[in-house]
Amino acid sequence: MAGKSNSGKKEKEIAERTAPPGDIVYQAIYDEGEHELQRSSSALGLSGLAAGLSMGFSLVTEALLRAHLPQAPWAPLVSKLGYSVGFLVVILGRQQLFTKNTLTVILPLLKKKEIALFGNVVRLWTLVLLGNLLGAFAFAWLLVNTTLFDGDLHRAFSEIASETIKPAFGTILLRGILAGWMIALMVWLLPFAESARIWVIIILGYIVALANLPHVVAGSVETFYLVASGALSLSHCIFGYLVPTLIGNVIGGVALVAVGAHVEFTTATAQ
Repeated sequence: MAGKSNSGKKEKEIAERTAPPGDIVYQAIYDEGEHELQRSSSALGLSGLAAGLSMGFSLVTEALLRAHLPQAPWAPLVSKLGYSVGFLVVILGRQQLFTKNTLTVILPLLKKKEIALFGNVVRLWTLVLLGNLLGAFAFAWLLVNTTLFDGDLHRAFSEIASETIKPAFGTILLRGILAGWMIALMVWLLPFAESARIWVIIILGYIVALANLPHVVAGSVETFYLVASGALSLSHCIFGYLVPTLIGNVIGGVALVAVGAHVEFTTATAQ
């Protein structure tokens, strides 16, 4: 009896110390996607709005760090850490972020391939994206039209936003693909990251920021700041930044991660 008990303890300890198989991670994200698709339109819209507002803290935190650092080549290595704050609030707070949903809800669609489910995915994507962008615009408008922050912070806001909008359409699109890929990988890693969840978000968010990879929601706060301050036209914001970033993020999140994971693990299950 004692031998069986010790054997059982060893097996339990081995299971606890072993990383979960990829198909288990796939199923966890799949189940999350199905749960999100069952949420009401009002719940999705309000959660998307909250996420758009929360992503504004990425700009604020990065600007705070930039404003207090000296002008030095190494300064971005520190200031870009602030970019992860919005993602921490949104993801740990379970708010609806568009690029997060490009992975989770696409898995049920790829498996079932139903027209009704496709319509539900479009519903969720539309509501979440509109909520995210509305929240981002509201946050940017508050930064410009209130006395929340002083002049030093506003200079940092403008500098960060100008760097965001600077690349050409094609460059933003290609970088957006990598950003969508990174955020989708973040979602893939989170279910079983346990106590390392915070570090997964911080490290991957930091890489996205340091590489100047555009994110359709975080970047919209920055570009909307320029629009609200009169430094950028709304048309340039939409067609010069939001459109290529959105296309790139969707390609990165869906084609490179969701489809790849779907093919790998559904094929393995079939075998």
